[in-house]
Amino acid sequence: MPELPEVNTFQRYFDASALQQRIARVDVHDDKIIRNMDGASFADRLQDRSFTGSYRRGKYLFAHLDNGHHVLLHFGMTGDIKYYEDPLDRPRHERFAFVFENGFQLGFDDPRKFARILYLEDLQAYIDSLPLGEDALRISEADFLALLQTKKGQLKAFLLNQQHLAGVGNLYADEICYQTRIHPAARIEELSLDEQKLIFASMQQILNYAVEKRAYYKDYPEDWLWQWRVEGFVPADGRGVVKKATIAGRTTYFLDGL
Repeated sequence: MPELPEVNTFQRYFDASALQQRIARVDVHDDKIIRNMDGASFADRLQDRSFTGSYRRGKYLFAHLDNGHHVLLHFGMTGDIKYYEDPLDRPRHERFAFVFENGFQLGFDDPRKFARILYLEDLQAYIDSLPLGEDALRISEADFLALLQTKKGQLKAFLLNQQHLAGVGNLYADEICYQTRIHPAARIEELSLDEQKLIFASMQQILNYAVEKRAYYKDYPEDWLWQWRVEGFVPADGRGVVKKATIAGRTTYFLDGL
């Protein structure tokens, strides 16, 4: 599933292609991923509207409409967007498309139909209903440390819980643990203050780097765990061996000996 850096890349693409354009119509080919109304109603709500901005909260992208409402674009495992003019460029698994007055379209592609599209009249009420924690790149160190003081359990479970912190998924959680040299199964109530601060700093550095690189994995540093998530792999510095286990209900890679 796309994590914070990937969704940030989607947001940049959306803003560059869709903002301040009148929506002439919405072509809905398959409304399964539109979760709170049928396709015809969704199309009717969007016709003649325009997107004025966007807001990302963790893995959730909210598109602002000129009437004060929002459209949630949650990409699931295989969701993607494509801006195009020629019908021959239409994505193979396009489920719907915003057709703009200029003749271009922004198609939402989703082969596996795990995405979640919602028309929202009250954005804050929806966020409160999830509930969704603060964005992992917006939370302050002080608020992060205060949040840790109220929690117990495994570090990786804390990082993955979107109610605590929005945006960190399985791969980036493993990377944070690897770069801090703290075992993903470590108990957060037993972490020292220095370790807690190190986790925050590492999370910020990793996510900001990934955002800067537009989540293009091939540009990630060679010494990141990301590049060799293979059980039995020995890093060049010989500090240990990569192990695999199920931690917090997820497949987890870590360096043996942490």
